[in-house]
Amino acid sequence: MNEKNFVKDAVAKHQASIWELQKAVWEAAELGYEEVKSAAAFCRSLKEAGFTVESGVAEIPTAFIGTYGSGKPVIGILAEFDALSQLGQEAACPVKTPTPDNENGHGCGHSALGAGAFAAAVAVKDYLDATGCSGTVKLFGCPAEETGYGKTFMTRYGCFDGVDAVFTWHPFDNNAAWGVSCQANINMVFSFKGRTAHAAAAPHDGRSALDSCEIMNVGVNYLREHVIPDARLHYAYLDVGGSSPNVVQDHATLSYFIRAPKIEQVREIVERVKDIARGAALICGTETSWYLRTGVSNYIPNHTLTELLYSAMEEVGAPAFDQKDFDLAAAFGKTLPEDVKQKTAQLLVKKFGPEKGAQLQAQGLSTEIEPLVITDMCAPGSTDVGDVSYVVPTAQAMIAGMALGTPGHTWQISGQTCSSIGQKAVENAGEILALSAIKVLQDPSICDKAKAELQAVTGGEYECPIPAEVKPPVPEWVPQAAKEAGL
Repeated sequence: MNEKNFVKDAVAKHQASIWELQKAVWEAAELGYEEVKSAAAFCRSLKEAGFTVESGVAEIPTAFIGTYGSGKPVIGILAEFDALSQLGQEAACPVKTPTPDNENGHGCGHSALGAGAFAAAVAVKDYLDATGCSGTVKLFGCPAEETGYGKTFMTRYGCFDGVDAVFTWHPFDNNAAWGVSCQANINMVFSFKGRTAHAAAAPHDGRSALDSCEIMNVGVNYLREHVIPDARLHYAYLDVGGSSPNVVQDHATLSYFIRAPKIEQVREIVERVKDIARGAALICGTETSWYLRTGVSNYIPNHTLTELLYSAMEEVGAPAFDQKDFDLAAAFGKTLPEDVKQKTAQLLVKKFGPEKGAQLQAQGLSTEIEPLVITDMCAPGSTDVGDVSYVVPTAQAMIAGMALGTPGHTWQISGQTCSSIGQKAVENAGEILALSAIKVLQDPSICDKAKAELQAVTGGEYECPIPAEVKPPVPEWVPQAAKEAGL
């Protein structure tokens, strides 16, 4: 059997159901923990493909696990499907045109990510049927990657126990195996309680919660100089205490993202930020309280599985874009700022040299597999795949599904995700992940090597960044809606 041809044929055979799922999730465009329609579409598709489906895992109505096969090794494939607010965009439209009936959009391409994971799962299922070999494939439906960190809760609840290897992917503007770490992140919410007063007649009688927030932000700003350079601290106001300037605000709340390359570094910085909150309260005569909302661990790229994934990428190749795709990418590329275009051109020259870099820039889509690079570098940003990588050897691919230089979390990604460009990325990802899984099925000793590597890195220890008493922040209306949707 030629395994590369097998996975290509398998994905092609399921092309209609794969794209139907991708389109359903793209159109639903639901925010984290609200992905009722999307999860229901996945569960229906999995059941129709012959998978056993368990929904509502980890106390999350929109989380699910689809399972097929029996015995070892157990291969996990991660699917995401949450959208972002304010990024609705008409499909394949290179002019900013928000969708009229839904402000949300897949500006990070998660509808494609989930559909590509499904494509891989059904292709592996077909391989198990064709060969009769021992092995199990599990598709993990992982909600709320953007802000709710569903995989972290799923890891804490033991959803990945017994899994031997995990593969996933993400739409990007390039094709590469993910060989770097990502930052750990803890989301803390700080609230202040004061006392109202007339801001002109009796300000001395008031105790301003809003002032406490502002002083806390000043304190954190000074802290930035005295933490490790790779740390990042950013905030948003959740409550400014009201809209009347002539009232001393008696309540105000801040949300902080605290990031660093390692989760233990984040925990240390969190304690220092708590001290600043205490100080801000003392200065203003207010009271403060806080809670940890969510958190993620840093991602650990497993070298053994990443090298295997890269070999699958080399065999399958990059997405087979055609002139129609290049023309559409060019139209989207024209909407990008000039400085972004210049930086993209410089990066392509650095990666591929002047001639090849200029060629790729002209065609607007990456058709090259970048050389494998595995380093200790920590990329900016965070992903809840990090927590999975602490308990199961994990590898990720980046697959070109958008015009070169397209920034993350933009309407341009929403528009391209549901286009011929996005469709080819989905199918390519499905082929690569399926071939990677088949390589493990054929040689289960790969799992032993990958696990030994992970053991050497973590010592077999994992402490979830989200305490046991913190439950998934599922909106109150979701459980009933999920029940009505058959989840």
